Amino acid sequence: MRSLRVLHGYLFTVIGIAIGVAGLVALGAMSERIVRFIEGGDRFVLGQISVAGRGMGMGTGFTAGGILPAATIRAISEVPGVQGVQAQIMLPLDPSTSQFMTVTQELVLGMDLSVPMPNRHYRTLPVRSGRFLQQGDHKVAVVGASFAASRSLSVGSHVTLEDEDYEVVGVLDDARAQWVAKDRLLRTVLASGGMALTASDLNTGAAVGWRDGDDPDAVAVRIKERVPGVNVQLPSELSRLLRSSTAFFSALLVGIGALAFVIGGLSLANTMAAAVFERIRDFGVKRALGATDLQLGREVLAESLAVTMVGGLAGLGLARGLGWFIDRFLAQAQQLFYFSPRLIVGALVFSILLGAAAAIYATMRVVSLSPAEAIRRGA
Repeated sequence: MRSLRVLHGYLFTVIGIAIGVAGLVALGAMSERIVRFIEGGDRFVLGQISVAGRGMGMGTGFTAGGILPAATIRAISEVPGVQGVQAQIMLPLDPSTSQFMTVTQELVLGMDLSVPMPNRHYRTLPVRSGRFLQQGDHKVAVVGASFAASRSLSVGSHVTLEDEDYEVVGVLDDARAQWVAKDRLLRTVLASGGMALTASDLNTGAAVGWRDGDDPDAVAVRIKERVPGVNVQLPSELSRLLRSSTAFFSALLVGIGALAFVIGGLSLANTMAAAVFERIRDFGVKRALGATDLQLGREVLAESLAVTMVGGLAGLGLARGLGWFIDRFLAQAQQLFYFSPRLIVGALVFSILLGAAAAIYATMRVVSLSPAEAIRRGA
């Protein structure tokens, strides 16, 4: 009962701490999302040599470039130092939607499942639930976590792409059919018979592995020199491009996060200290009745820990609710927030320690006054 009375007396303090922690955690979650995206993308591009077909498509290079025929795939596999070539198709999910200034573009990725993934860092793509695609699968899909969250999809759900129904088997179709359905120019060419193409020729790119002991950049240069009609990305160059293209977002959110850390920390400390100063008369009376400074210090510390714990947990809940609402309804199917365990634990520990430190500082200021002076100031 006493703890409830204490929290009731600190109600506005708890609310102030919750708001400060929520702002801090929300901005931190945005920074964590950017950091996670950069780290994951960097690790992915450094694990393989990315090769794309030249020519016209709904994009260039890494997403839906020109056609990469099966003969070219075979020629790449014969280049010295190459170990494993997996034909792939990568194209925008919705080519009519502008992806300008977006962090994560929604893509359709199809891959030749008869060839093991050559990416050294991702032999299989990590699946949160369900399973990954298997050879022989038809009309099934594995969707990314952000895509699934934005559309409330789970294993067993169904998603419609270009009027075709796909069952979700994992939370991570025929992609060639998707490409033909989305690309009017390609559909016209195939219908006219102007190009002798088979299904195995409909690729936009390939993931290429390299043998142990070979330098991936050197192998990439070798492919560029020996195989005509392809765009080859050096892993180190692609990594640099990825980091430079996301540097603005990263620097912006790091700056905002640092500002929120300072402002949120000062607000939290000021709120807790003000709550202690408001009780200056109570402390004066207790000291006049014989309470020692150590006893007052223990009382204030216990109360401040309880208050900052409740305020911090409430702030975390508020931030997570805000993040879910924005991701679900306002972010156009993008995941803008990532509430990592280190962020949650760090924010909670930070709020408790800072609140306790502010309370101890305020208590030391109070006990430096005589009981009579404390009672007079609190009157």
